[in-house]
Amino acid sequence: MYLARYRFRACTQPRRSPRFVAGLCVFNERCTGLRNILEGDAWIAMKPFIFAVCVVFAFGGLSAQAPAWQPSPGNTQVPIWPGAVPDARPAAGPEGDATAKDSLVAGRPWVAVTNVSRPTMTVYSPKGKNTGAGVVVFPGGGYQVLAIDLEGTEVCDWLTSKGITCVLLKYRVPHSGPSWNQRCGCYLNTRSSMALEDAQRTVGLVRFHAAEWHIDPHKIGVLGFSAGGHLAAAMSTHFEERLYPAVDAADKESCRPDFAVVLYPGHLWISEEKFELNPDIHVTRNTSPTFLLQAENDDVDNVNHSLVYYIALKNAGVPVEMHLYAEGGHAFGLRRTELPITGWPQLVETWLGTIGMISE
Repeated sequence: MYLARYRFRACTQPRRSPRFVAGLCVFNERCTGLRNILEGDAWIAMKPFIFAVCVVFAFGGLSAQAPAWQPSPGNTQVPIWPGAVPDARPAAGPEGDATAKDSLVAGRPWVAVTNVSRPTMTVYSPKGKNTGAGVVVFPGGGYQVLAIDLEGTEVCDWLTSKGITCVLLKYRVPHSGPSWNQRCGCYLNTRSSMALEDAQRTVGLVRFHAAEWHIDPHKIGVLGFSAGGHLAAAMSTHFEERLYPAVDAADKESCRPDFAVVLYPGHLWISEEKFELNPDIHVTRNTSPTFLLQAENDDVDNVNHSLVYYIALKNAGVPVEMHLYAEGGHAFGLRRTELPITGWPQLVETWLGTIGMISE
């Protein structure tokens, strides 16, 4: 439940299913005008979440007064690009972070990072026995912000406790990937490859430093939530060539993930008229083995995003495991509640054992 990822009926097309609230403030919509867009009970039900959207984007505008996000003591984030960032766009403002206290997940707030123009990675070493596996984590946030703790650091805490090296990628946002345009009530392909470039670069860096970081170069995977889930799928299908000119020896390493964990993804099913996979996701028999998970009552990203990707993977002969739950909603991260879907980390651990990434 993070900002910029709630949907409602577009005012220009009231018969369409709910879509992103993403970009409401980015597109300079007055938050006070939302009452004119939402109807009756919908406004009342979503008011706390809309407030969180506007508060965090307000922080984005005041980010010079708020310190940019830093990892916990003992961990250091390092830039993934040694020089100029490829395909850079003018920054919307200085990088900042904000705590969403009015949109709690499992009774707790979460932190959003805004305006990332200099992407970084933070390496978290495994605790106890090292399995040799490594996972690059992509937080969600609609390609507008990053839910850096809910779908980032908390994931690394879990992975490292299981002997898996975690690499948290703080990729570029906003407007670094596809999104839903509230103004036109339509899917907007920004044709931006910034997030995917950052992801390709990071997987290459992890493989290049595998020996130094005590990682098996054949056991490097990706894990992403929502927009980050789309990024994990994009990485699984866009690895044959870099989207940017090679920078150094790390870019000569393969950036193909050995496995992918895709959690409540978006941007994979983009047409309500057709049950078809996003044409930008080209599934082949070489696509990474994939684990999919989503709730059927996800009101942000329809479960069809997972279903259409699952079918494409199955038809291509790619090993895939999918878990669907009746309830769970969206953006629950690893925070355990009474809902069975929040026990998904154990399912991933079992799956990683079955595909030979960790010991069963």
